[in-house]
Amino acid sequence: MKDRPDTAIELRARALRLLARREHSRLELERKLASHAESDSDLHEVLEKLIEKRQLSDERYAAERVRWLARKYGAAKIRHDLKSKGIDPELVERVSSKDDLARATEILNRKFRTPAATREERARRMRFLQSRGFSSEIIFSLLSARGVS
Repeated sequence: MKDRPDTAIELRARALRLLARREHSRLELERKLASHAESDSDLHEVLEKLIEKRQLSDERYAAERVRWLARKYGAAKIRHDLKSKGIDPELVERVSSKDDLARATEILNRKFRTPAATREERARRMRFLQSRGFSSEIIFSLLSARGVS
């Protein structure tokens, strides 16, 4: 293979095209660019320059991802998603610590317009909220407040 001096430039251009579409975490962008880089040092150099110029930011990515996922999911599911994308656990806790009860109430009201009339319906709603990553404390406090025993 011939040595091309513009590999870093092509790699940076590819990274910027990906970042223009949406935010990426460092790990996510590294995975996407790895097959296009001739060496690990080229890849790390490009990523460090992007971070230095604030074109790549895990914090910005995490905030955007939380905003997107919070419409449908609870804190546990959001934390799991961010950790799988390589976000620092301290940053994950900081950005995903919003009011889960209010979010669960909003999601439940969007999905189910009327209160649960039977135990089966209540169990169905509990499973729904569990699958969305809400804690059992949130689920029980929300469904017991809605009034089915």
